[in-house]
Amino acid sequence: MTTQEQFLISAKPDLQAARMAWLQSLGGERRLSQLTVDAYERDTRQFLQFLTGHCGGAPGIADIKELRPADLRAYLASRRSAGAGARTLGRGLAGIRSLLRHLERQGMVNAAGAAAMRAPRQPKSLPKPLTAADAKRVVATDEQLAEEPWIAARNAAVLTLLYGCGLRISEALGLTGGDLASGDETVLRVTGKGGKTRLAPLLPVTVKAVMEYRSLCPYHLDAGEPLFRGARGGPLNAAIIQREMAKLRSALNLPETATPHALRHSFATHLLGRGGDLRTIQELLGHASLSTTQVYTGVDTARLLEIYDSAHPRA
Repeated sequence: MTTQEQFLISAKPDLQAARMAWLQSLGGERRLSQLTVDAYERDTRQFLQFLTGHCGGAPGIADIKELRPADLRAYLASRRSAGAGARTLGRGLAGIRSLLRHLERQGMVNAAGAAAMRAPRQPKSLPKPLTAADAKRVVATDEQLAEEPWIAARNAAVLTLLYGCGLRISEALGLTGGDLASGDETVLRVTGKGGKTRLAPLLPVTVKAVMEYRSLCPYHLDAGEPLFRGARGGPLNAAIIQREMAKLRSALNLPETATPHALRHSFATHLLGRGGDLRTIQELLGHASLSTTQVYTGVDTARLLEIYDSAHPRA
């Protein structure tokens, strides 16, 4: 049975036509990817099939008008009992909301009930750090792929700050020419989220990377101007570092999870693995709450279990 035949079973002609117009608008007017459109088609088809049993017959616009939050909760419960996880349920609810908002714009229904529904709470996923060896390769100047030496040194300096100091990429790119102006500096003052300032100890290798960049950069790095510059001298955009990291992933055969932010995760995880305490790591990362930092204990435990499973003769 084709998708179209399945759909004909699960909705009346008026709802069929409205849904088809909505799907066409997703790829046309809204220019969503085909994968997203396909996912929304599947999610709303499953919803309509549920309504066929829930309402005692194929639903039409009149049935959609009568939908209440309890009906949506019943649908989510049925999907959950069939094994759907929180992410799947959240995506499915997003597709249903999009369809109902489209029908509301056409004056056919009121989508307030769907808008009031809370998506299932998403489980917190553990950060995915790089291994120490991979992190060192990523930040090495001679591994950078930029042709111009000053740009290669710039990329290495930024990535070294993320791994060596645990900075967010926005924090590294927020530094000015007045920061790290001397090779003798041992502490960096960082302004993080909410304007909160913290002190980040500087490793000699981090200072060396920044000094190499400063010596090669063709632009004058004034104290009040950005430290890291783009190829034409303007402020360096985070997207450029993200693209460079993507190239490194390919060249070094690293997983898709190896992103600039993963270097910050690596900083915290490797410190914890070497005996660092959570309170200190919290301060170094600039976390407002210790509970945010505690996620790294899960990463370290998972790593230990992985080593155990691979090394123990009876595992």
